[in-house]
Amino acid sequence: MTVMADATIYHNQRCSTSRTVLKLIEEAGIEPTIVKYLETPPSRDGLRKLLDDAGLKPSEAIRKKEALYKELGLAEANEDELLEAMVENPILIERPIVVTAKGTVLARPAERVATIL
Repeated sequence: MTVMADATIYHNQRCSTSRTVLKLIEEAGIEPTIVKYLETPPSRDGLRKLLDDAGLKPSEAIRKKEALYKELGLAEANEDELLEAMVENPILIERPIVVTAKGTVLARPAERVATIL
């Protein structure tokens, strides 16, 4: 079996969906680069590129069920404010985001990762 091209997963090991997606990537014969985004969050420009590449607006990639979302009053925020909140508080970034040569996807549900493997 040949190992496919590189993949990068923006991963939170405490998230069951993120762990499932990592396993799917590995089962496809790919050794991904794992970015623990809570420890090493993307820059504003980096996050903007990830979202743009995935065809997502910040409002589509923010964790609305996260307590901090309500605490910061983000329900009324515009897209720029949401992006800024995600950069400052990476726990708000929905996960996992996976990047391969075939594209970038927010792998929720986990099976969506198959579209870029």
